[in-house]
Amino acid sequence: MITWTVKIAGLALAAALIGAAPAMAAIYTLEATPATVAWGHYDAAAKPVLHIQSGDTVVFHTLLTSSPTALEKAGVAPADIQPSLRAIYDQVKDRGPGGHILTGPVYVEGAEPGDTLEIRIQKIDLAIPYAYNAFRYGAGFLTDDFPYARMKIVPLDKDRMVGKFGPGVEVPLKPFFGSMGVAPPPAFGRYDSAPPTIIGGNMDDKALVEGTILYLPVHATGALFEAGDGHAAQGNGEVDITALETSLVGTLQFVLHKGVKTPYPRAETPTHFISMGFDDDLSNATRKALRNMIDFLVADRKMTRDDAYMLISVAGDVEITELVDRNKGVHVMLPKGLFVPVK
Repeated sequence: MITWTVKIAGLALAAALIGAAPAMAAIYTLEATPATVAWGHYDAAAKPVLHIQSGDTVVFHTLLTSSPTALEKAGVAPADIQPSLRAIYDQVKDRGPGGHILTGPVYVEGAEPGDTLEIRIQKIDLAIPYAYNAFRYGAGFLTDDFPYARMKIVPLDKDRMVGKFGPGVEVPLKPFFGSMGVAPPPAFGRYDSAPPTIIGGNMDDKALVEGTILYLPVHATGALFEAGDGHAAQGNGEVDITALETSLVGTLQFVLHKGVKTPYPRAETPTHFISMGFDDDLSNATRKALRNMIDFLVADRKMTRDDAYMLISVAGDVEITELVDRNKGVHVMLPKGLFVPVK
């Protein structure tokens, strides 16, 4: 189901940013249904489930990626399985090559290759009172150490924002979407939802929480944005191949920057600039993340390449985003507080 309401507050800011905002921006609600999800892929040829304008906001309902049968076997009561998840498993036959249930794609009017799509993550809410963590043989960073499968259900305390992992162990909850991305260039064809790349996608970056801004390069007409793979919490690395996997509701505002070319996904929190690098080789992923931060500092902060390289070394943090999605992820966190007004 898709509903929308008119939003008036904040329009002056949106108009100033993009120069072509509509007179009134809209807020849409996009439920996760058999007709509004893409199972396991990003694709420039995909049919959009929603058309929006720059400046509009979409409330995405997303689902955890596990079968109802597996959840029930792990201990979830049948009544606690979302009906939408059952419907999607029963009715969606067009699946793969990846395994994520992604809500979308959303078509942004006017978006063309060479533009940049800004995604403002305004709010992320837990949709259900539980999450799961699971591993299986053939996946995870230590798969040979754990040659079997296990799923653990973790109750979520929304009031205290903790996951009750076990007796005496509580995990602070910081929900985010593991996967947010746009369609790849048409030549890619249907792209697997698992390995992150130039489209963003399954970045599994725990910094992309409420209040963060994500910038993605547009590769296909309409951008065709999708979101899913909800995480209630995750450690850097996501070493066993899952986080606290859960269903989320996220409020995202989209701002299109025409003619502004962003060569690679990047983000910013209220306190940090973030560059990213994805590659099947961890060293190469690190080089990409570093070079992307250097390029950002040169273009945005007007630094020399030498000074940018030095600044990252003395004040930036290079962190492993994830190790388990074929393409490894690395990100560089650089504090915004380093930059003070020049007198």
